[in-house]
Amino acid sequence: MSATWYECKVKYRKTDEVTGIRKVKTEPFLVDAISYTEAEKRITEEMSVYLSEGEEILITNIKVANYAEIHPFENSDRWFKTKISLIAFDQESGKERKTNQYLLVQANDVKEAFENTEHVMKDTMGEYTIPAVSESPIMDVFPYFTGEEEDSKKVEEFMRLKNSVPFSNEEDETLAMEDSLISEEE
Repeated sequence: MSATWYECKVKYRKTDEVTGIRKVKTEPFLVDAISYTEAEKRITEEMSVYLSEGEEILITNIKVANYAEIHPFENSDRWFKTKISLIAFDQESGKERKTNQYLLVQANDVKEAFENTEHVMKDTMGEYTIPAVSESPIMDVFPYFTGEEEDSKKVEEFMRLKNSVPFSNEEDETLAMEDSLISEEE
């Protein structure tokens, strides 16, 4: 059975990372559920972690999301919506037919999202194109796991990938200085 993803817009108090001031924000989250009712229950449970004691959330909208697959990647912090056009040749009409699917891929920028999408699609037997990649407003993804031992390994791997922190590309000045001294001596 494939997953049904629900996009839940949640209004809650969030601490601004820059100023440290708590502001009311409305942000979309994605949950895997079997009904709107379960989606509401699950997002309420998941968001309770982000709330201070006595605070509440307001769910302003729940809708079915059109993602065929969700792919977290290590050291990535944003979600991108990728449009995939699967190309099939119709024998009867003699024409090409395209079927569109949407993937939610974790990455740090659009280029990396494109590369991650290519990585996901590398074992696809048929032809496809990637006509669009755009940043998604989705803040976080909460998949459903049954709690069975086999599922616990999946949840651990999913959460490890999803929560991994991007590494910094900043140059270490001390190492750069040592490198420049070595190249001058040569």
